[in-house]
Amino acid sequence: MPRLSPESQKALDRLRNYTSPHTVWPDMPLSRKAAVLILLFADENGGLRVVITMRSSTLSSYSGQAALPGGKAEEGETAFEAARREASEEIGLPRRDASLPPPFRVEHLCEMPTNLAKTELVVRPCIAFLHSYDPETGLDANVGEKLLPRLDAREVAAVFSAPFKNFLYMEDLPDQPDLPGKPSDWYKGSWTDWHQSRWRMHNFFVPVTNQIVTKPKRNEGQKVAASHLDRLARYRVFGMTARILTDAARFAYDQEPTFEHNSHFGDEDMIIRLRRIGRLGHVRKPGDELTKEDLAKAANL
Repeated sequence: MPRLSPESQKALDRLRNYTSPHTVWPDMPLSRKAAVLILLFADENGGLRVVITMRSSTLSSYSGQAALPGGKAEEGETAFEAARREASEEIGLPRRDASLPPPFRVEHLCEMPTNLAKTELVVRPCIAFLHSYDPETGLDANVGEKLLPRLDAREVAAVFSAPFKNFLYMEDLPDQPDLPGKPSDWYKGSWTDWHQSRWRMHNFFVPVTNQIVTKPKRNEGQKVAASHLDRLARYRVFGMTARILTDAARFAYDQEPTFEHNSHFGDEDMIIRLRRIGRLGHVRKPGDELTKEDLAKAANL
């Protein structure tokens, strides 16, 4: 596997040096805390790719949608510990580097501002890099061959990856072989109302016919979730996941997207306002979702 390109190395260095502003995440009730893992790795050209999952269609929330590995935090966990544990449970990424085959190791790069999910969870994006080259021994490893995911079929229907930098562009990056359809199939966006403001909804359509897509083993008699994925040439990445990836790429590559977008990072201010009106408390009931009335009241503080 080729070494990182100079552009990719600079992107990782920016992320290593990133210091997040004050975040509400540590002070939130445990019932509200969640974290996701933005796991980057080097492709065959030295570019950066990011690991994405398709959630099982049997889940109660965001079923069948693209997501980053992650979930709710447990008592005493940091955001990165929660994201790493969830990645272990969902896709089989070991929680400790000692359990990874050489020369793999996971470097925790940084954490981005907290995002607000419609399900009233506050989600902390944690960015990490999967090293697959040992500079001391010169040992290289192929991620696809040496570190195949082991999926929990109850939560994950598929694991795939996307070019990290592509989340700044309206079309497929040109250096990818065997892309399905047209380059413009990559992105569609629109403005909507959310958080009592104009909100850019991103829809990225990631090609999957030119890469390895890992799915759960189909045991005899087992119901296969999201079998419709077999018919798709591209997987749709949208909503909070798309926004998190765009914001992370904005900082990593030190450039703004070629499409319209919200300029602020995360939802820290809205989370604080919702707390002031009594929302996002310790008790979280199944099915709780923020309403336009909640957001309007918070926005008018």
